Amino acid sequence: MYIAHNHPAIRPGGSEAYAFEVYESMRDSGEFEPMFVARSGPPYSIADRHHEGRPFTLVNEDPNQYLFYTDATGHDWLYGRSPHKSALTRFYTEFLRDHKPDIVHFQHTMFLGYDILRVTRNALPGVPIVYTLHDHTLICHRDGQMVRTLNNELCREESPRRCHECFPDISPQTFFMRKRFIQSQLAVVDLFVTPSPGALERYVEWGIPRSKIVHEPHGRPTSISIPQAEEDRERNRFGFFGQFTAYKGADVLLEAMSLLGEDFDGHLWIHGANLDTAPDYFQEQFGELIEDAHSNVRLVGQYEARELSRLMERIDWVVVPSITWETGPLTLLEAFQHGRPVICSDIGGMAEKVTDGVNGLLFRRGNAHSLAAAMRRAVETPGLWDHLHGGIPPVQTMDEHVAHLSTHYRALLRELKAGPKAAPPGDKVLEHA
Repeated sequence: MYIAHNHPAIRPGGSEAYAFEVYESMRDSGEFEPMFVARSGPPYSIADRHHEGRPFTLVNEDPNQYLFYTDATGHDWLYGRSPHKSALTRFYTEFLRDHKPDIVHFQHTMFLGYDILRVTRNALPGVPIVYTLHDHTLICHRDGQMVRTLNNELCREESPRRCHECFPDISPQTFFMRKRFIQSQLAVVDLFVTPSPGALERYVEWGIPRSKIVHEPHGRPTSISIPQAEEDRERNRFGFFGQFTAYKGADVLLEAMSLLGEDFDGHLWIHGANLDTAPDYFQEQFGELIEDAHSNVRLVGQYEARELSRLMERIDWVVVPSITWETGPLTLLEAFQHGRPVICSDIGGMAEKVTDGVNGLLFRRGNAHSLAAAMRRAVETPGLWDHLHGGIPPVQTMDEHVAHLSTHYRALLRELKAGPKAAPPGDKVLEHA
């Protein structure tokens, strides 16, 4: 049973799309019979309940896809818990006991609450629980971004004191208790999965036992049409694909285009969604940047996954200007899958995958001048695109990724039959509160 905080058919997003792709690939593999359970309901989802009574309903004609309707209005963002506990302790518990999954794999617990983990353990005492760490939400109260509120500098370590500096109205003692509470819920998880080696190390430092966490790079579906790169044309077309949030860097990209000016022999297409959920200040800033943009900038807006190959066909370079660490940026993998070199920030999961001058270009994170220089270099350096295109590594397929996940699932089931084992010496242990 895969559990996610949203269904991509309801509201698009990277982790939602990835989670559903895992479900589809696992279903096609035939080794495990997967279910996909996605949370839905206010405040952000427009999907409504189909009937009264139990808050579960089928998404479509697929008998293994469900929406779990909850009202997350009043969600406790600090502790990550829902104000409506009965939805978990009664209806969700009944759902688990009815379906009796062999493994429960959480793709995200946003809006559901971290306490859903302990509710799952109570309902299914002998069933392995897996949790994918898509971001740093468990560690950082600022939307899991690990970016300081004071000046948007990167945060490299958490502590009650440092968190209090970012949120002066929340005491260090409260942040201490936040960590204890979250870790107490996570203690029931048997295996954590993360697509980033850097994120793995950060979570080990935070308190997850090294023996309980693995690095598994994301995979991408292969059932797409990959356009061939046109030869003998100017490589001056840039594309942004992602969400319009304060963290994804679309504003930095627009500022870079402004610095380059209307005479710059380059064109930018901006594809994205969810501007309506961004903070008001960002919506206003983004709107002004778009309004002031030169004619070589086009705002395309939201797109569907099935359109990606067609959109990539007119792009030479994919720009990933996130100001956050990013654990496994899917846009970057999609660019490589389509043979497009990447221009990205020099941090985190982006810098783990892009080597400057080999398969893409790096620029200083959050620096519009540095990004503008990289874009000018991309357009004005003869032969650079061909050189970087040739350095793009193969992208792991979703089928390969799911095969690796299946290996972990089988190991967990074997361990369950063999009985509990002691933690290796020196392993940190999550708090049990």
